[in-house]
Amino acid sequence: MPTVSAHVAHTLAHHIDTVFGVMGNGNAYFLDALGRDTASGFVAVRHEAAGVVAADAHYRACGRLAAATATYGAGFTNTLTALAEAVQARTPLVLIVGDEPTSGPRPWGVDQIALAAAVGARTYTVGHRDAAATIVIAIEHALTYRLPVVVGIPYDVATREAGPIPDAEAPGAAVQVTPEHPPLGAHAEAVIDRIADALAAAERPVLLGGRGAWLAGAGAALDDLASLTGALTTTSALGRGLFSDRSRDLGVAGGFGAPGAMRLVAEADVAVVFGAGLNQFTMRFGELFAPGARVFQVDLAPTATHPHVGGYVRGDAADVATAIADRLRARGATASTWGNGLDLAAARQQPAGQGLGPDGRLDPRTAAARLAELLPADRVVVHDGGHFMGWSNMYWPVESPDRMLMVGTAYQSIGLGFPSVPGAAVARPDSAIVLSTGDGGGLMALADLETAIRVAGGRGIAVVWNDAQYGAEVLNYGIKGLHPDPMLIPQVDFAAVARGFGAEGVVVESVDDLDALASWVARPESDRLFLLLDLRVSAAVVAPFWEEIAAR
Repeated sequence: MPTVSAHVAHTLAHHIDTVFGVMGNGNAYFLDALGRDTASGFVAVRHEAAGVVAADAHYRACGRLAAATATYGAGFTNTLTALAEAVQARTPLVLIVGDEPTSGPRPWGVDQIALAAAVGARTYTVGHRDAAATIVIAIEHALTYRLPVVVGIPYDVATREAGPIPDAEAPGAAVQVTPEHPPLGAHAEAVIDRIADALAAAERPVLLGGRGAWLAGAGAALDDLASLTGALTTTSALGRGLFSDRSRDLGVAGGFGAPGAMRLVAEADVAVVFGAGLNQFTMRFGELFAPGARVFQVDLAPTATHPHVGGYVRGDAADVATAIADRLRARGATASTWGNGLDLAAARQQPAGQGLGPDGRLDPRTAAARLAELLPADRVVVHDGGHFMGWSNMYWPVESPDRMLMVGTAYQSIGLGFPSVPGAAVARPDSAIVLSTGDGGGLMALADLETAIRVAGGRGIAVVWNDAQYGAEVLNYGIKGLHPDPMLIPQVDFAAVARGFGAEGVVVESVDDLDALASWVARPESDRLFLLLDLRVSAAVVAPFWEEIAAR
């Protein structure tokens, strides 16, 4: 007779393709049922946080419902940082965990429901009569609110007989998360009219798109609106690749943006923002747009997310962009000629490196620019957090927003880079997976370097920006005179560690050493190992976005 764990596994398997996690006492029977009786795959990671991170990255790369699992107690508490990130990033994810028995907590038990609630995740606990129905409700919650949910299986319920597994309508593939379409009421329609009026009269219009616009499938509608208005376009860091017409595109906005491009954005008289939260980095701490610019925002948040916004529409980015374009066509509006004759390719040009930094180590700008030339074109870039983020974000273009994954940035965490690789690798089985991480975050996540190597194999590349310090802390507190010792890291040979895990590891001390990447790319995947590039970069070269932070 099927058990509660079998009910959970079978019902979940109708909606997902892969579960990431670590096996323990609390989820052993769930994983047994998943592996024996369903078509869903399981990817073992080496730390429970990595299971949630990998599932999060999987969703961001392919847009399908994510799933992870951990045992109870210490296994569950190990997931909390990653779970907080998934909440902040609004990732629809189901985390299956063991939980205390129905008889009550044991001496080592903790209140898992309270802990999950503290980071913003709701918990559903299955019983021996309602396990399948509870999973369906949890999945509906995750999809409706675009948030992670926790499903607890009490320890003494996991193996109880639960009767025949109810028939479930299988979608045939993992569930694709659909965009939200809030109705446009009278207030929204009035603001849309104002936006159309402003764009019709604008001399220097700019459209800014973010990840929310990508999730809404708004790319074509925004391309049409840009053409209709003559607007220049730009994106948030998570929205890069949203606009298809490079002839009017300024690249990434904010601290990762090119200086010439950001000067043009500052000349805009009207800016309309679609699906971007306008955080301090995108807005350059409020200095992205000139004080006199009229700024409008279209998003799914309850209200505008920045004080510079003068008109806000809560709505689907594609719906609103189409509505604005319809109004402009109806009134016969003409396009601005602002972009005519501008050399936007030059405006997008990032500062050149100097080969070596003042301390004799590799200039990270030189390394980033050369890597951009050598990395496979069909790539998904996954990011850890830290000062080094400036280099890959400034110099490495990607084709679309689902190819730049920054798991950790929503919660301002580091150490989630290596476990992001397997999630992206499973989601994108035909693409190269490129990790950008620092030495501090890399050491924190080192256990799942093994997972990254095992899952990504000859499609995986890890770039470790190794400056022997916690760069963000040195640049924030070291310059204020705080004692530097806690901010420093002994020089670590990541290349040797990678070789110990079965990868190819290369120490990079000059730009010529990057020829190892050219050789790696030239070989067929079957002849390649996972490649880790240990970049010994200068700590004396500061990323522009961090200079903006330090100036506050």
